[in-house]
Amino acid sequence: MSEGTMQRAAQRDHHSAPRAKRLNRVLVCAAAVPVMFLAAACSSDSGSGDGGKQTPSADAKGPSSASASPTVQAAAYAKLPGACKVLSDKTLGDLVPKGAKSAKEGTSSDVSSRASCSWNSLDNNGVKGSQFRWLNVSLLRFASDAARGTGEAQAREYYQKQVQDAKSVTDAKNVKSQPVSGTGDEATLVRYDLKKKEGAFKQQTVVARVENVVVTLDYNGAGLAGDKTPDADDLAKSAQAAAKEAVAAVTTANGGEAGAAPGSSSSASPSKAPSKSASPSKSASASASASPSASESAAKS
Repeated sequence: MSEGTMQRAAQRDHHSAPRAKRLNRVLVCAAAVPVMFLAAACSSDSGSGDGGKQTPSADAKGPSSASASPTVQAAAYAKLPGACKVLSDKTLGDLVPKGAKSAKEGTSSDVSSRASCSWNSLDNNGVKGSQFRWLNVSLLRFASDAARGTGEAQAREYYQKQVQDAKSVTDAKNVKSQPVSGTGDEATLVRYDLKKKEGAFKQQTVVARVENVVVTLDYNGAGLAGDKTPDADDLAKSAQAAAKEAVAAVTTANGGEAGAAPGSSSSASPSKAPSKSASPSKSASASASASPSASESAAKS
């Protein structure tokens, strides 16, 4: 090869080198274009198609607003009558003839939710013995609560518990129970005999429910120091009449009519806001402390 030919070849190589580099750059850029286009296309597809704007999917929504607090129907009765005022003087004269003025109000931290009153009578006949009577009225009102339910539902549960408790008193004999009509929404009479060293006691317990209030009336009598045992049927009739009167007092205290049919609480003023009420277990203990048993009442004579 001649010197001139070699020189021209070298010049071609010198000029072709930059062109090769430029060509490589073009190819690299050309290869990058589809990638960028693909990325842009993917980004566009992820949107809603509205101007390329992305909209959150149903699963990507922000936290939902807090659900509304559960509500329960307000209780029908918002208060209780004075426990020592639920029975008339005439009724007290019949049930506790020698103790109509012996009323003793039970302690309560909230008389609008729970209240009680007791009376005792001792008719001393000297060597012929004496007649003892003891009467107690307990009132318990339940307010509606989102956690516990309506006041009426709580009252129904407590009513059943009170009836069962009355049927299962220690040492009680000849236990009998029967429904009582015309006294609130539901009522039961539980009666039994209780023999103690002081005498033979005839116990009568009437448990009644009217709306969200439970009334428990305990009445017992005994012939002491040799006096005759009182007639259980007479005591039962007196207890039922007194319980009906106490239930009517609850209805009247809440703006209703004493003679209203059971469950007709439309005239009563409902609680404007659920108030704190005792749970059935707490209420039971409160009622128990306010209602001494027949044996305890005998010990007081």
